Amino acid sequence: MKLIAGLGNIGNKYTFTRHNAGFMLADSIALNENLTFRENSRLKCFLTFMRKDGEDYMIIKPTTLMNLSGEALRAVVDYYKIALEDILVVYDDLSLELGKIRFRPNGSDGGHNGIKSVIQHLGTSEIARLKIGIGPQPNLPSEVFVLQNFSKEELDVMKEVLSQAKAGIACYFTEGIAVAQNKYN
Repeated sequence: MKLIAGLGNIGNKYTFTRHNAGFMLADSIALNENLTFRENSRLKCFLTFMRKDGEDYMIIKPTTLMNLSGEALRAVVDYYKIALEDILVVYDDLSLELGKIRFRPNGSDGGHNGIKSVIQHLGTSEIARLKIGIGPQPNLPSEVFVLQNFSKEELDVMKEVLSQAKAGIACYFTEGIAVAQNKYN
């Protein structure tokens, strides 16, 4: 089984914030595939399943809030016995311009507390990820900027980005990260 983990914060007040780019992608996939998320409190996430091109996928949105996202991933990975190489974590990136996405096979947390938690709880930085650009950051503290809502114009850009990201994820799981990086980064 493949796992797509969209990171974000639960609650209506966070729905359209920059920090919820991962949730926005998860919701966009679910909408396109006519899927419904259900909460699993034991696994600390909302989850849904799909079968596409002969492969089983699980999509999750942790309910732990962003900074504790790794708790949900650890619980899901342990319960479903998902191999680390079958995980793709999707989250926002301040250093990447709005409208850009970037696949990475691994790396540091880059100052992102959600991915820091994932690395800590999974015990490795060898986790594939898809970063969704939300920058550039204005002269505001990052913790303020990421919790602001996207403007209407930015949401229009995000619709295009989410479409591109979904195509990139399909490419990643069928052709590998190198091909996805060449086509979508």
